[in-house]
Amino acid sequence: MKIIITTILALFAVTTFAATKECKVYDWKVTRVVDGDTIKFEASWLPDPLKKEQSIRVLGVDTPEKGHRAQCEKEKKAGEEATKFTKKMVAEGKKIQIKFCDADKYGGRWLGDVIVDGKSVSEALIANGHARPYFGEKKASWCD
Repeated sequence: MKIIITTILALFAVTTFAATKECKVYDWKVTRVVDGDTIKFEASWLPDPLKKEQSIRVLGVDTPEKGHRAQCEKEKKAGEEATKFTKKMVAEGKKIQIKFCDADKYGGRWLGDVIVDGKSVSEALIANGHARPYFGEKKASWCD
């Protein structure tokens, strides 16, 4: 029964947050960079049995895939560079904030941005050639 009540409360919090469609910024700790546009953060505020580490998908960008998800060697290399860029940006940051905007369409991740010393990871990825603008349309190939 406790799990059911906790799950209902968590779903209520998530849907209330998503319904506002207003981005909010929080000072939560980044735990690791998964790839160029996915970052994990500490979510100790979530009730049990929910995971205390959550993922944020950097909104508004598409970075190349790395490893086995890449469709060609060019994409794999570019994906590794995008990941390295994001890791460096986060590692060198003095003040890191999580900007929540929405839940992603697949569930399990949040959409938003990570702000490092007042600079958007999303904007930095695009400005440095590691990402393309992306807002849900069909993704262009990184292999062309």
